[in-house]
Amino acid sequence: MSDTKPKLLIVEDDAGLQAQLKWAYPDFDVVIAGDRASAMAALRAEEPAVVTLDLGLPPDPDGTSEGFAVLDEIMALKPDTKVIVASGHGARESALSAIAKGAYDFYQKPVDIEALGLIVRRALQLHAIEAENRNLASRSGEDNRVLGRMITGAPEMVKVARTIERVANTNVSVMLLGASGTGKELLARGLHEASDRNKGAFVAINCAAIPENLLESELFGHEKGAFTGAVKTTEGKIEMAGGGTLFLDEVGDIPLPLQVKLLRFLQERVIERIGSRKSIEVDTRIVCATHQNLEAMIADGRFREDLFYRLAEIVVRIPSLAERPGDAALLAKAFLARFAKEMNPVVKGFAPDALAAIDGWAWPGNVRELENRVKRAVIMTEGKLVGAADLDLAEPGEGDDQLLNLKSAREATDRRVIRHALARSEGNISSTAKILGISRPTLYDLLKQYDLHA
Repeated sequence: MSDTKPKLLIVEDDAGLQAQLKWAYPDFDVVIAGDRASAMAALRAEEPAVVTLDLGLPPDPDGTSEGFAVLDEIMALKPDTKVIVASGHGARESALSAIAKGAYDFYQKPVDIEALGLIVRRALQLHAIEAENRNLASRSGEDNRVLGRMITGAPEMVKVARTIERVANTNVSVMLLGASGTGKELLARGLHEASDRNKGAFVAINCAAIPENLLESELFGHEKGAFTGAVKTTEGKIEMAGGGTLFLDEVGDIPLPLQVKLLRFLQERVIERIGSRKSIEVDTRIVCATHQNLEAMIADGRFREDLFYRLAEIVVRIPSLAERPGDAALLAKAFLARFAKEMNPVVKGFAPDALAAIDGWAWPGNVRELENRVKRAVIMTEGKLVGAADLDLAEPGEGDDQLLNLKSAREATDRRVIRHALARSEGNISSTAKILGISRPTLYDLLKQYDLHA
């Protein structure tokens, strides 16, 4: 049945060659056009995946102007179409110019039907791969969105989203527990937007990224003259989120003295700015997150138990990316579509080896690592499809000769562990050094030695 066959548009003004090409491809639904008008009409009506185009078309059969005009119109109307141009009489320069304008490939005249058939079928295969990538990216952007913006197809993550939706319109404090890079802030923002507080502000603060001596001022604000440099009265993040939601990321890094003040706010819903004795009533909902084991910190005396129970009225545990089957590929396609549009429109999707590598990788840095790798690959790749090598996912194999050398093996391990620690701490040097169990100067030396960047 012809309607199940892929479409092939042949733009050729030679009647004899038209017939020869038409009968050469029984596995295609072949459409013939002899000039620009009929070619563009067929393109709109049939939407062929592949087009073979003779650049010498009437009214300029001995030149290339009309053929290039057809190519330009095809690229403007259907840029995903694979156009294969004819290069006649050794006019290789014209063929290369056509490729620069967006053509997929070229063939020499007189036509070698078998060679052209290989080019056509290769072009069709690439078109199918790109179309599949676009469809999956589109589905990931709509069918697989939860909480308005989070992309997932994993039941584990859908369950998390449903839990957040159920508690959104209550005023309970919610604690999100999960590794760095799992999307805690995205979930917190989704909770805010699903709540009846969504007209108010959503304010986020990373407690690990602000020095201890400044964190109190960031949270509670200060009066003019309260300390050196306090040249004006400033609202803190709790006040700024009044009527809305305050997201405290890495809440486990709040120092003990400040934990007492935060507890008072949660109990009484009033704050005092630094340098003031005036109590200010604030209606702010708290959502917090951490990748640390707060129960162990409570046992060690580093986190207040009463504060924990105030913050953790509802606890939501977020699975790592490795625990969400299929989500890595789903997210990778969505990231690729976004970054390609912004930075490298030539990139159309992932090659099969890249998708296999994405599915097989452990993703210790979770979604943040995936996003960074895809972004870098989109920028650096020179082809239309991102391959596994572009994502830099290959691990050194046990049989590699270079790893028979202990020094090389140790360096490879050091690089991998340091990269994972940096991903977990979001590039924070102090936190990375703490995770690795080394001093900051030692970490700086290793970063310099291995040419790594925080």
